[in-house]
Amino acid sequence: MGLQPATTDIYLPALPLLTQDLAAPMALAQLTMAALILAFGFGQLLWGPVADRFGRRPVLVGTLAAYALAALGSVLAGSIEQLVAWRALQGFTMAGAVVCSRAMVRDLYAPIEGAQVMALALSGLGIVALLGPALGGLVAATSGWRAALGVVAAYGAAAFALVAWRVPETLAQKNPRATAPGPMLANWVEVARHPGFRAWMLLVTCTYGGIFTYLAGSSFVFIDVLGLSPAQYGLAMASVSACYMAGTFACRPWIRRFGLGGSVVRAAGFTAVAGASIVLLAVAGVESVWALLVPQWIYCFGHGFHMPCGQAGTVAPFPHKAGAASALAGFVMALVAFGIGRWLGVALDGTVLPFAFGLGFWSATTCAVAWTLVRRHGG
Repeated sequence: MGLQPATTDIYLPALPLLTQDLAAPMALAQLTMAALILAFGFGQLLWGPVADRFGRRPVLVGTLAAYALAALGSVLAGSIEQLVAWRALQGFTMAGAVVCSRAMVRDLYAPIEGAQVMALALSGLGIVALLGPALGGLVAATSGWRAALGVVAAYGAAAFALVAWRVPETLAQKNPRATAPGPMLANWVEVARHPGFRAWMLLVTCTYGGIFTYLAGSSFVFIDVLGLSPAQYGLAMASVSACYMAGTFACRPWIRRFGLGGSVVRAAGFTAVAGASIVLLAVAGVESVWALLVPQWIYCFGHGFHMPCGQAGTVAPFPHKAGAASALAGFVMALVAFGIGRWLGVALDGTVLPFAFGLGFWSATTCAVAWTLVRRHGG
């Protein structure tokens, strides 16, 4: 699961540098992230049913090997167009690893226990997200953007080696009809019609919308608008990841006490405070690192509750269709993230306002879903 923040976070401090080096317009620079996320979404639609049919291990091994090669291609890219293509292939292959990791939790654990395990797994993901930006900023500042992408390639190769050596098959009963067009469509329809799935899917999509706004836009805002160096920006990103990781630790006792839905309803209070504060400070004309960073700390602490509960909730009703459910939720998340990336490519205007309004919007929608749909159907 740490492959996803490694792919996105490590290269973020290098994004302004590669934009300058490859003489790329803002829209194409944003496309290096947006294309990765869109391919990641479509890849999940494929790899989810394939993993239900053939098992988790072969999909993991195959996609991780292809990911490592695509990451190496990104390092060697000679133009922004080539880099976009290689990043899209990274997203498509990364999808297999992520969708399998989520489905494996459902293979092995009942829903409530699975949410606690997911929180623990996302704490590990938080460590990658904590170290990634600081490492990427340091490497980019000292050795350039290609070296930062080289770190991503090395991470992918290490993940492939670990999985190939250590990870067993977890799917007890394979579904030989999972990839047949008729049954596959029927599975998606059944999943999408479930009110609990829709509630949790919308929750993870909205809370991830705020995170992706930060991922895709923060480097330009903090570096180009507020004047941080790539290394300083990496440290700022690391502090945000630390708050997210703290949220994943804090949510585990809440899950035991309040359940999935009760935890999310309460944690939405952090999200509301974050969204309101960043918008109010931006409208008041406060353009400082702290005016953006502190609300993001609060948002990511709440995200540490929403994401593990939401990801466990989306697959909980479907023990025999966990791959399909995980894939469908991931596809919707990626589609929304792609739209955010394209919007930021146009909206970023040299001020903090588009960034602040984006986070405020996703804070509001996350709270609305948590306090209505999840409260009603999240059990």
